[in-house]
Formats: sequence, structure tokens, C-alpha cells
Amino acid sequence: MALLEILEFPDPRLRTRAVPVTQFDADLVRLVDDMFETMYAAPGIGLAASQVNVHRRLLVMDVSKDRSDALVFVNPEIVERDGIGVMEEGCLSVPNIFDEVERAQRVVVRAQDRHGVVFERELVELAAVCLQHEMDHLEGKLFVDYLSSLKRDRIRRKLEKDRKARATSDAAPVGAARI
Repeated sequence: MALLEILEFPDPRLRTRAVPVTQFDADLVRLVDDMFETMYAAPGIGLAASQVNVHRRLLVMDVSKDRSDALVFVNPEIVERDGIGVMEEGCLSVPNIFDEVERAQRVVVRAQDRHGVVFERELVELAAVCLQHEMDHLEGKLFVDYLSSLKRDRIRRKLEKDRKARATSDAAPVGAARI
């Protein structure tokens, strides 16, 4: 297994619409395993293939506290949604930024597993929000798109400043103080 690079906002590749998965083979199984390893290491509770620059309709998630409910959704589609709720969201592609987003509180999703078997599953609360968040990535949409343009611009500037600071500290000579 391997850790994959997670694209960060405002990387334009995050705006790419994912295409359906048609090959259910060893490469897909390996990608799923790598995505779980990357998600857990980040740490996060969901990861869409688009976030690791693989623009196929695939996402993984595990909202359990003990990492015991690893779920794979290939070619997911929401077939039912109920209720509206507001929950604070964050995103591995928008590090250290959190804000409230309105989403359905309950969804039923139809998808395929890593081997191509079709299934339906009902998700509620955090799991429902996580699925909707990750499915947005497959459409090239980020949770910051639900925020005002003013907030989005502030977030973009903050993340760019943070990236420059990281790049500068990474370039410091060995043994140099990092403040």
C-alpha cells in the first residue's frame, strides 16, 4: 500500500468531474487500499478519488471512532434523501478549515463495491453528510462552494499563505531553527 498525495484547494484538478469506473480489477482494489491508508493517515473520515488526482467515481469512508466501518462506494448515486440539517464540515483538501454546510440528514445510496457488486445502503447523520461531501468531490465541487465568495477568498488566501510558509520551512537548511 502507498500514501497518495491529497490535492489542496485551489488546485484546479479538484474541479474535474469524475468518470464512471468500468474496470473492477486488481488496480482498483489497490487504489481502494491506498485511499484508505491515505485517509486514515491524514487523518480523515472520507476521501474521494478526485482528491488524489484519480478522476473516477470512487470514494471511501469510515466515520467510526475505531476505524471498524470501512465503506467503499464505486459509481455512487443517491436514490433517496430526507431531512435537512446543518453540520460543521472540514476537508482533507481544505486543511484546517471548518464551516457549517446544509445537507440531507438521511440518504439512500446505490453503488458498487470494489468487486462491482451493486448494493444499496441507508446512511444517516454524519455518515450521510460524509457521503454527500465526498460525492460533491466527484462532481468537482468542494464544501467551500457552499460558502460566500468572501469566505472562499479568505480561505484561498490563508491556504496559499500556509503553503508558502511550509515551503519556506521545508527549504530551511538542516539544523536551522524552524519558527
